[in-house]
Amino acid sequence: MSQYHTFTASDAVAYAQQFGGLDDPSELVSAQEVGDGNLNLVFKIFDAQGVSRIIVKQALPYVRCVGESWPLTLDRARLEAQTLVAHYQHSPQHTVHILHFDPALAVMVMEDLSDHRIWRGELIGNVYYPQAAGQLGEYLAQTLFHTSDFYLHPHEKKAQVAQFINPEMCEITEDLFFNDPYQIHERNNYPAELEEDVAALREDAQLKLAVAALKHRFFSQAEALLHGDSGSIFVAENSLKAIDAEFGYFGPIGFDVGTAIGNLLLNYCGLPGHLGIRDAAAAREQRLNDIQTLWHTFSERFQALATEKTRDAALACPGYASVFLKKVWRDAIGFCGTELIRRSVGLSHVADIDSIQDTAMRHECLRHAITLGKALIVIAERIDSVDELIARVRQYS
Repeated sequence: MSQYHTFTASDAVAYAQQFGGLDDPSELVSAQEVGDGNLNLVFKIFDAQGVSRIIVKQALPYVRCVGESWPLTLDRARLEAQTLVAHYQHSPQHTVHILHFDPALAVMVMEDLSDHRIWRGELIGNVYYPQAAGQLGEYLAQTLFHTSDFYLHPHEKKAQVAQFINPEMCEITEDLFFNDPYQIHERNNYPAELEEDVAALREDAQLKLAVAALKHRFFSQAEALLHGDSGSIFVAENSLKAIDAEFGYFGPIGFDVGTAIGNLLLNYCGLPGHLGIRDAAAAREQRLNDIQTLWHTFSERFQALATEKTRDAALACPGYASVFLKKVWRDAIGFCGTELIRRSVGLSHVADIDSIQDTAMRHECLRHAITLGKALIVIAERIDSVDELIARVRQYS
C-alpha cells in the first residue's frame, strides 16, 4: 500500500488492522464510509459486534463537494496529521488522537469518537453542553501559546513555520473568506432573494478596505500553529475534541479565536428558525454566555501561560502579553465577521441556517448573519471587550 489509490471499505479495514494498535487486529471486520464534509473519505471501522472502534480518514485529490474539476493537494493529509499531533502534545484532552499517518497514501488512523457528537448539531438541536465553551477556550490557549514566539525558541519557531507551509489550503481560505463574497463569483451560493444584500457587500468601500486588512494579516502574521477551522468540534458530557485540521498553518491567533466565536454567532442567528422567535431567546442567551466564557477562558489562560512560561526576554516584559491579547481580540472580531459572511454568501454554508425549513425565516436568518458580520468587520477596532461585542450583537438582532 505504498502508492496512492482511493480506499474502498475493505482497504480501510485492512489498514486499520495493520495500524490501529489493537492487541487483536482480527477483531476489526467491516467499514462504513461516513464522510459528510467537503474534502475527504472517512471510514468507521467496526468489530464483529458492530461497535465502531477506529477511524480511517483519507484525503481525496480534489474538493469532494465540487468534484475533480477542483484538484487539491494530497499533502494536506500530512499537514492535518502533523497539526493534530502537535496540538495533542499541548492539549491531549481536547485534541483527537492520531494513531498513525502515511503521507504517501494521504491517510491517517485515529481514535474513534462515536461517543461524542458534532457540537454544531447539538446546538441546533438545543442540546446544551455547559462545559464546551470553556474547554474550547482552554484548547485554543494551550495550542496557540505553545506554538507561538512566547514559548518556542526562534530557531524552532521558524523551522515549524516552514514545516507547516500550506499554500493550497490557505488559498481556499483566502478566497472563501476574503475574496468571493465581495465580488461576483461562480462559487458564491445564496438565494436570489438576498441579491440586494449581497450586492451591498460588493459596493461597500469601507467594508472592503477592512476585509483587505484582515486578508493581509492572514497572509503575513505567522503567530502560532492554527487549527484553521475551529468549527470542527466534537463534544460529549465533560469532553470536547478538535478534529479536521487540514487547514492548519502558522497564522494570526485571532483567526482561530474569531472563527470559533463566529460559529457560535452563526448558531445564534439561526436559532429563531429552529426554535421559533420566542423559544429561541433562552438559547441565544446561552450562546452569548458561551462567547463570554470562551474568550475569558482563552485570554486568562493565555495570560497565565505567558506569565509562567514565556521564554523570550523581551516578550516576558510585564504587561506585554496583555497588550498582545488586545491585538488578538481586535483581529478575532474582524475574522468573526468574515466567518459570518462567508457562511451566508459563499460556497460552504452551515446547517445552523441551511437546515431551517421555513424559507422566509431561513432568508431572514441569513440576512441577520450578513448584517452582523458586516458590522463586526467595520467596527472591530472600536469593540474593546467581550461585553461590548455582546452589546453590539444585541443591537443588530
